[in-house]
Order: sequence, then C-alpha cells, then structure tokens
Amino acid sequence: MRAMIFDEFGGPEVLHPVDLPDPVPGPGEVTVAVAFAGINFADILARSQGYRVDSLPFRPGLEVSGRVLAVGEGVTGLAPGDEVASFVRGGGYAEIALVPAATTFPVPQGLDLRTAATLPSVLPTGYALLHDIARLREGDTVLVHSAAGGVGTVAGQLARLGGASAVYGVVSSMDKAPHALKSGYDQVFLTADFDEEVRAATGGRGVDIALDPIGGETFRRTLAVTARFGRLVSFGNSGSAAPWQIGPADLYPPGLSVSGFSLMGLAAADPERLRELVQEAFRTVVDGGVELPVSAEFALTDAAQAHRLVESRTTTGKLLLRP
Repeated sequence: MRAMIFDEFGGPEVLHPVDLPDPVPGPGEVTVAVAFAGINFADILARSQGYRVDSLPFRPGLEVSGRVLAVGEGVTGLAPGDEVASFVRGGGYAEIALVPAATTFPVPQGLDLRTAATLPSVLPTGYALLHDIARLREGDTVLVHSAAGGVGTVAGQLARLGGASAVYGVVSSMDKAPHALKSGYDQVFLTADFDEEVRAATGGRGVDIALDPIGGETFRRTLAVTARFGRLVSFGNSGSAAPWQIGPADLYPPGLSVSGFSLMGLAAADPERLRELVQEAFRTVVDGGVELPVSAEFALTDAAQAHRLVESRTTTGKLLLRP
C-alpha cells in the first residue's frame, strides 16, 4: 500500500510517499480501506515539532473514513464492507489504515464517506468542549477562537443549537469572517483586538463560556473577558507558547472555572466514553444539521501541499486527503 511518512521533523517537505506491506489487524484492531483522511493541526505539530510522536519514521493522520477490510480477534459489531469513520493516534495518511476497533464508528445512515471523514476528531471535540466541560446552558454567551477552523466551525453551530444567546468568534483575518458568520456566529472579531470588542459587545460583562486552542497571551486575554462564574476551556497550544499558569488570585474573585481537554487523551484513557461522546456528537449532524464544509481535497501524495496551506493560516473548514 501507499502511505505518507516523515523520517525527521521539519517543514512540509519532510513528508514523502513510501510503499509498505498491507497491514493485518491484530486483536482489537480493524483495517480500513481509506476513502478520505482528515487533516488536523495536530498533524502539523507532529511533523514540525514531534507532538505526540513516539518514534520515527512516523505516519500522521488522526481520522479516516472508508470501508472495513478485515477485523482482528475479539472485534464485534464491525464486519468487512461496513462503512466506518475512525479516530486514530496516527497512521491515517495511507491507502489502508490499521485502527483500533474501540475508536471505529459506523457511519450514520444518510452520511457519505466524504462527510464522515470530517467528523471523528473535530465534532466530538466541539461537542465535549461545550456540553461535557463548559456545561453550556440556554442563554449563555460563548466566545470561540479560531472560529473558521474545523473545531470553530462546528462549535459555532453547536453553541447556537444548544441555546446560546450570543456566539462570538475570533479569526486571524477578516477574509475568514464570512465563513464564521455562516457557522452560527453573531459577530466575528480579529485576534489583535478581540478582548476590547468582546467587552464592547457584552457591555463590559464578558462571556459565560470561552474556548481557546491557542494558549499563551491569547489565553490570558481570554481569561480577562470571561464573565463572573464563567468557564474557560483550553484545548490546545497552537501558538507554541510556554504553558499557561493561573492561581487563586486569577480565579477566586470572579469565581472562574478553567478546564482543559484533549481528544487524544480521552481516546487513550477512556475509549468507551469517547464512543458515547461520538454517538452524541454524530446525532447533531443527522438530527440538527451541523456540518463541517470541506474547503479542499488533495491526493495522498500531495499531503505536503495541504500542510503548507494549513500553515498559511488562510484555510477555513476542513481539508481532506484522498488516497
């Protein structure tokens, strides 16, 4: 089979194609003929910085959709020919993916494999951030960074579907604002002055819920515009800043809650809870009309080109590889 790997950390050029033996599923594993593989920012960090890379060479790719080829010993509920979407720790950039059965999910009826490839990572993340961690309540005001990205696109829709009274998005360029405004956001602000704009939009009160995948100074500025008794959830460090630190002086007077979330961490520690979360999240697509538009598709061997586009910070929605 054909796959994309890197042997060293660096720019997109370190990605290159290789021919590998077709994988054979072991106990608790499934092989999937990949129809589409999703591209995530975590793939960029893995290639450039070694994020969650245990050893080299490494094949990136956190999510795939396709058809089951074979199942390993002990696997139930899945059979060859089934259409599935899978969340994997790595290995999705390939014609055939070896995936854990525990994080492989039947594609809901009515969804095609192209749409299914956009779901395993970003949709459960957005759902967990708002419902399981931030405990979204009807009437809450919500602020989401990277509002035109994958998680941001679904988070705006999920917040609106969950009864938020106002949903504010933050983008790096106003070229991305139209995409965000179509995804449930009432207003969209630029990164440079989002805190001032949030104060103005909320009459100085701030927001009840804030979702931050960037970290660093953005996290501090977001904390400052989180309202009394508000909930700030950190789910990444795309700005590559030093890890944030807070203490009682930051939290006690305004009664703030600060939480964190990692879908990869959940998949490793509690795959059964991830399965429940995916089922809840997928239901919002089938019943609620939540969608993540695909903005571009690339051939598998053009993965480096796709990475360059993601790193340009000009993309919206979801990018896919097509083996």
